[in-house]
Amino acid sequence: MHIHSAAPNYFDAPAWERGYTARKTRKPFYTLLMVPAFSLALLLFGLTAASPAAEVSPEDAIAIRTVIAEQLEAFARDDARRAFSLATIGIRERFGTPEVFMDMVRTGYPVVYRPKSVQFEKPAVVDGEVIQPVRMTDVEGEAWIAFYPMQRQPDGVWRINGCQLARLQGQRL
Repeated sequence: MHIHSAAPNYFDAPAWERGYTARKTRKPFYTLLMVPAFSLALLLFGLTAASPAAEVSPEDAIAIRTVIAEQLEAFARDDARRAFSLATIGIRERFGTPEVFMDMVRTGYPVVYRPKSVQFEKPAVVDGEVIQPVRMTDVEGEAWIAFYPMQRQPDGVWRINGCQLARLQGQRL
C-alpha cells in the first residue's frame, strides 16, 4: 500500500470536475452515523466550502492522518482489535465487537480494507466537523475518495467516526 500525504487542495475544484458518484453500500446504517447526510451531499457536490475561520492545525492534520493510516495498516494485518480501537465510542457501540466491525469493512468497504494506494488530501471543517478526504485506489485500479469524519476525544486524541466513499468516475490507475 502506497501512502501519500501531500496533495493539491481538492476542494478548490467543483465536484463535477472531480467526477463524484455516490457508492451504494450493503451497510447503509454505518454511513448514517458518520456524516449528516445533508452535510455530505453539500460536500460532495461543492455547495459548501470549508470554513476559512475554522482550519485544522498542522499538528491536528498530522495526528488525524496518523490515526487513519494506523487503521488502514491494522486492516492490512487483519488486526481487528487495533482497527476497532481507532474508531469512536459510538462506532464501537454500534458494532459491538472488533470481529463484527472487521467483517463490515471487509464486505462493505473493500477499497478501505485493502487499498492499492492511499493519498491524503487537506482536511476541512464542514459544518463544524473535521473531515479528512483520502484518495484510494482499489486492487482493480478504480479511484475512490473516502471522507473520514473525525472526532477529538476528551483525552485529546483523534478517532475515526466513520467513512463515506465516492467513486471517482473515469479515473483508473
